[in-house]
Amino acid sequence: MSAIETLARLPRATLEFANVILTTADAPIGPSPRDTVWTHRGTTLYRYRSDCREHPVPVLLVFALINRPEIFDLRRGNSFVEFLLAEGFDVFLLDWGVPDEEDSQTGLAEYVCDELHWAVRETLRAAGEEELTLLGWCIGGTLCAMYCALHPVGAVRNAILLTTPIDPSGSLYARWVGHDDFDVDLIAERWPAVPGSGIDWANKLMKPVTNYATTYRRLFQNILDGADPRVSYQAMAKWVADNPPFASRAYREWITWMYKENRLVAGRLWLRDERVDLARIEQNLLVVTARADHIAPPEGTLPLLDLVASEDVTHMDRPSGHIGLMAGSQAKHETWPALADWLEERSGH
Repeated sequence: MSAIETLARLPRATLEFANVILTTADAPIGPSPRDTVWTHRGTTLYRYRSDCREHPVPVLLVFALINRPEIFDLRRGNSFVEFLLAEGFDVFLLDWGVPDEEDSQTGLAEYVCDELHWAVRETLRAAGEEELTLLGWCIGGTLCAMYCALHPVGAVRNAILLTTPIDPSGSLYARWVGHDDFDVDLIAERWPAVPGSGIDWANKLMKPVTNYATTYRRLFQNILDGADPRVSYQAMAKWVADNPPFASRAYREWITWMYKENRLVAGRLWLRDERVDLARIEQNLLVVTARADHIAPPEGTLPLLDLVASEDVTHMDRPSGHIGLMAGSQAKHETWPALADWLEERSGH
């Protein structure tokens, strides 16, 4: 494109850029039809509608305690849920809800031993099966690993853990919040529900140029070049901007136990008077890491491979980031089919 052509396109591109930014809140996300199976306080279990459930073992999707689980079902044509349904899987989603001041005393034990445990029970009841697959992403993966360690035999046949913090001691996050100067107790006492916007701000500061400049520059450049990035940009931007609070007790425990004291990998984390011993995990296990992940880098996940007792252990690594692994433009061509292939072999009677 010549300089004159670029100058001619600038006014229209600028207007379109502003329109895309200003109408992002109207973008539809989470489009796949679903039904409520079970609720408890703010937590909800959904089952996605399907006419072709070919694999008897249901899949329960579990996301982090920050951001919303619609990332699994971002938009039509780029939805992991939509993909799994087309592959014949029975798909359930656990939504942690939006914590408020009444949830200030909700800790990791409540999430793992109550909400997740009950969601597993209700998933099996709705599906009419005895076993399921737990698929956890980010903090959701860590909670699933804890659950599998506490229940090595029983309802969970398969566990898929995506970009999951296990030993975060060498991560940038640990350098920020793991030292004594970061007063997690002060934060938890000040806010019964730690504002999600503050956590999002901290996460974005891990890559400030990318998050606060490059994203918008690429959007404008795509529009200037004649592309139409509206649908893809708005769905992701709307999801990124939706940051529910973090229940203060769970936040305090997560930062203290994982980043300050590194209890999980050391075998010193206890929930409800029971030690969470990763060596007790016996489920078929697929661990997925992303080489460009700055939030849960691979070196913080890989120790799990040497700790578990599972006989069926697979590690998959992809050249993507923390979110791009499952929601990027190449995920449906690279990551999703590999997950489905692994699941299919382990989801029959």
